[in-house]
Amino acid sequence: DVMGFGKVWRDFCSYETPKVIVVKNPNLGIIYRLVQLLILVYFIWYVFSNQKGYQECESGPESSVITKVKGVTFSQHKVWDVEEYVKPPEGGSVFSIITRVEVTPSQTQMTCPEHKSRDKGEICSFCRCCCSAGMKTGHCVPYNFTKKTCQVMAWCPVENGATFSLAAMAPEFTILIKNNIHFPRFHFSKENIKDKSDGYLGNCTFNETTDLYCPIFKLGFIVEQAGEDFSKLAQKGGVIGVIINWNCNLDLPDSECNPRYSFRRLDPKWTQVSSGYNYRFAKYYQHGGRSTRTLFKAYGIRIDVLVHGQAGKFSLIPTIINLATALTSIGVVSFLCDWILLTFMNKNKVYSTRKFDQVW
Repeated sequence: DVMGFGKVWRDFCSYETPKVIVVKNPNLGIIYRLVQLLILVYFIWYVFSNQKGYQECESGPESSVITKVKGVTFSQHKVWDVEEYVKPPEGGSVFSIITRVEVTPSQTQMTCPEHKSRDKGEICSFCRCCCSAGMKTGHCVPYNFTKKTCQVMAWCPVENGATFSLAAMAPEFTILIKNNIHFPRFHFSKENIKDKSDGYLGNCTFNETTDLYCPIFKLGFIVEQAGEDFSKLAQKGGVIGVIINWNCNLDLPDSECNPRYSFRRLDPKWTQVSSGYNYRFAKYYQHGGRSTRTLFKAYGIRIDVLVHGQAGKFSLIPTIINLATALTSIGVVSFLCDWILLTFMNKNKVYSTRKFDQVW
């Protein structure tokens, strides 16, 4: 009807304006000021001071890593240099250093009995149940005087090589880790090597206090910082992460943007199944007109260099947004206190009639 429509129209065209009422209530006043204080502390200490809410940020810098290992070690009747115990040799961000190796020499393509450890030492009667290192021929052949194993067509003799340890001098190996980072949003670049031309890198090792920009680490130092025992790690192998963090406040001088290093083991050493780190490779040659190879099963310490970072610089837009959020949050305290006043206070009806007036 017309009267109902008129009422809706008047309500639609009405305007609400805040009315200030001073309530002399100590408890409500303490709540009001305490919540305001908490909001101010949160924004000043956490948002602006800790999280630098006045800055524009960029995470995940563009990065390159170049590595180089130096050192010589030895095993029985052999000296090993970098070209033999570092894989791959290109010097990337992921590489391994061999600390123990099982060598099976003079393998050729032919038929031979499977090694007894592969069939759990059981006498072979049906070769279908053997775990083979090659193509099964279906025959059981003598392995020794007491046992038979499956005959296989493979590189023979099958893997059962002598073990050599390369860990004698391995803790003293030095690793150069050269890292360059770039934050494209801020056109900022830096590297982790001090720009000196007096042979500085040839006479230094990393020290967080005195030689932060000498990124030459001893392998033993890296393993120790990761909380591992070197002899155990060298025996079964493992993966160590070298984490480089660049957290840069670009409102400060460039000298305040420094790398921070941390080290930790990445592979789950508590897993009994397939724990450690190992791989195989072979060296091929011709002998007596036949293709022959020497098989190596290598156990080693794999190094993964991981680069993280974040850069920030003052910007007006995030500053205005966070200031507006802070002011709005402080204003919300009034709504909270009004709700307490009109809901839980003894004189809530009196406060309600004083707070809300209608003027025609």
